[in-house]
Amino acid sequence: MTSLAPQDLVVTRATIEDWPVISRWAADEGWNPGLSDGPAFFAQDPDGFFLGRIDGEPVSAISVVNYGPDYAFLGCYLVRPDQRGRGHGITTWKTALAHAGNRTVGLDGVVAQQDNYRQSGFELAYRTIRFTGPAPEAATPERVRPAGPADLAAVTAYDSACYPADRPRFLAAWLTGAGHRTFVRTDGERLTGYGVIRPGRDSLRIGPLFADGPDDARALFAALTAEAAGREVAVDVPETNAAGVALAEAAGFTASFETARMYTGPVRDFAQDRVFGVTTLELG
Repeated sequence: MTSLAPQDLVVTRATIEDWPVISRWAADEGWNPGLSDGPAFFAQDPDGFFLGRIDGEPVSAISVVNYGPDYAFLGCYLVRPDQRGRGHGITTWKTALAHAGNRTVGLDGVVAQQDNYRQSGFELAYRTIRFTGPAPEAATPERVRPAGPADLAAVTAYDSACYPADRPRFLAAWLTGAGHRTFVRTDGERLTGYGVIRPGRDSLRIGPLFADGPDDARALFAALTAEAAGREVAVDVPETNAAGVALAEAAGFTASFETARMYTGPVRDFAQDRVFGVTTLELG
């Protein structure tokens, strides 16, 4: 897939070798990407990442990652600062969006761009608030343990109930990524939630944090932050989950960043009340 624009912008698919460029741009914008996100991102859809180049030099980026036949997620929409205002962003956007076909597309975009996204067919679903702060001291929670290979099937099934699409390829890489730590909470043999914490450029990142209810979420949050006491941690909480907002605020975290979850159409039902922390703003 190739597209030309003024000044001979060429938009082609990116590879995992291009990820450091995209990740660095995202870090420069204050998005705090995880240090080892790339392998899991590309595991889900290796054809879903795009770069725009001029004379071989990268100037723009975007991802449109497909999850099955009905849903895709748009992220990593970036234009190098010295190349903005020249039409490269919209050309890259249009080229990549075709990859989604007829799927409903979701995104987590900065609020200032809501009107532009709405012109492209996206409608606001809810706001997501990034809370950051030093990890608090916490007692060892009950019924929480590190996840192991035997938990993959149960975690994948639980995740599917909390997300608009099944994503087993992504999870298989995400749960075991370099520096990623995954915890589960159980009630007997039944999973009542799981969470992941990973290193980021500016702070540790929690995501996802999915749980049956506030007690499960608090226990998982305590486990995720137990080895990070005093270190900066960030979690992206849907504003619609009042218990999730309360959990972050009770930990002493403060709102530092806001995005808008938007969709181009309907998505399958999922347990939004279990989403105490979004997995990642780049892939949903």
